[in-house]
Amino acid sequence: MTRSAETRGLALGLLGVAIFALTLPMTRLAVGTPEAPLLSGLFIGTGRAAVAGVLSALLLLWQRAPLPARADWGPLAVSALGVVFGFPLLTSVAMRYVGAVHAAVILGLLPLTTAAVGALLHRQRPSAAFWTCALLGSALVVAFALLRSGQEGLALHPADLLLMAAVACAAVGYGFGGKLSHHMRADAVICWALVLSLPLTLPATWWWWPPGPVPLAAWGGFAYVAVFSMWLGFFAWYRALALGGTVRVSQVQLVQPFLSMLFAVPLLGETIDATSLGFGLAVMATVLAGRRMPVRGKP
Repeated sequence: MTRSAETRGLALGLLGVAIFALTLPMTRLAVGTPEAPLLSGLFIGTGRAAVAGVLSALLLLWQRAPLPARADWGPLAVSALGVVFGFPLLTSVAMRYVGAVHAAVILGLLPLTTAAVGALLHRQRPSAAFWTCALLGSALVVAFALLRSGQEGLALHPADLLLMAAVACAAVGYGFGGKLSHHMRADAVICWALVLSLPLTLPATWWWWPPGPVPLAAWGGFAYVAVFSMWLGFFAWYRALALGGTVRVSQVQLVQPFLSMLFAVPLLGETIDATSLGFGLAVMATVLAGRRMPVRGKP
């Protein structure tokens, strides 16, 4: 892997993370709260995949894309289970009961989990210094989320378990998707995973369609997670994993909670204080340091 490819991978990874960073705030807008529920988490989880799946089918037809090789269907199915079904469904259901800051406590561990899965799948051997940077960055993310969500309390409840499961699903989906992106186009990987899921996502979306009128803001949140979080964001993300390596590029996700806070200012009325800025800079420093640490392939 050349330094140029790695740099481009990190840049595309940052673009993908910026797109994904709006997922939690937009999902919160779409599902509402227990006191004022809007769209159901099950509808959002399957509906976003159905919309992106239809767009994917149209794009593949327009490109006259060839069918994936027989050996690729299995990894595509595993990737779909993780990023098309697991993560969207689990987070969409959980976000009605916890705020975005609380969710960041759990989702802040995603970069380290993705790096671990990537190391296993791609036969890479990160150095101890790399893991130290990854652990330090994850600890900073969790510490920041704990400070910001202290007023809500961190008692473990079903929503926390759903978010923990979502982390595992996303890490596995990213790992297999990134591996496929080494010999498939990045857009084709997510498109075929979404098309493969359409026989389940389309009827499920119809079944969980909202029975009554829904505010326009909720539909706007749903539209974003369907087109950007579920589709376009993966074009950049899977290409980034292929160029820069899953283990290293996954650490760019460490800045995602802070980008979510930044985007939440106009959406949810939150403010950015000196603590947020300080933790954000510290996390970015661990990402830059981790980039300089060796990641070797296994013999």
